[in-house]
Amino acid sequence: MLACRATEAVPLLLGALLVAVSAEGTVAVRITEVEAYQGVEDPGSHAFRGRSRRNAVMFGPPGRLYAYRHLGLHTCVNVVCGPDGEAAAVLLRAGEVVVGADLARRRRTARGTARADVDLARGPARLTVALGLGPEADGADVLDPAGRIALRVPAVPVDPSTVRSGPRVGVSGEGGDAGLFPWRFWLDGEPTVSAYRRAAPRRRAGGAQSTGAPSGARDLKE
Repeated sequence: MLACRATEAVPLLLGALLVAVSAEGTVAVRITEVEAYQGVEDPGSHAFRGRSRRNAVMFGPPGRLYAYRHLGLHTCVNVVCGPDGEAAAVLLRAGEVVVGADLARRRRTARGTARADVDLARGPARLTVALGLGPEADGADVLDPAGRIALRVPAVPVDPSTVRSGPRVGVSGEGGDAGLFPWRFWLDGEPTVSAYRRAAPRRRAGGAQSTGAPSGARDLKE
């Protein structure tokens, strides 16, 4: 089902449910915003420079979660797609909590603040906190209906006319070029969609500012 390019997997994932079951209870998030990353041909991808111990899950099989820690603080999760052996993944950026809102709120408030229900999973780090996912989710098979973490794709894909696209959040260099890689996708009118942020300028030695992290790096925040 997900043995396709990252951009082709987007219509399957927008509107899908990611369900996480734990001893605390069940939380399900309806995905409203994603970003596509196409492996070694994509300078914004973690796999742009090839396979490593960190990104090995990105190379398949499809249907696994690629989970990583950003700045040692937050976990972000991607759904791996593409033929086995070819790195491709879709970052789950935001969604609506449709099951387990009370549990999601407790998790969020334990880690910070949750001002409103629309903010519970509004951003990649908030989404994983709401679902109770950490780095241990790396490699989980979300296509296994008996798994603790399961992806439920709707029988009818979302209406293409409701999907919007634009540059990816916090991606610097060529990978952040809106003309070349307008690979952030979201459902129009959804209040759970996160705000767009450009890659933050970073100081170089001597006080000069760069326009962001080196090409191929992501700066993903809440």
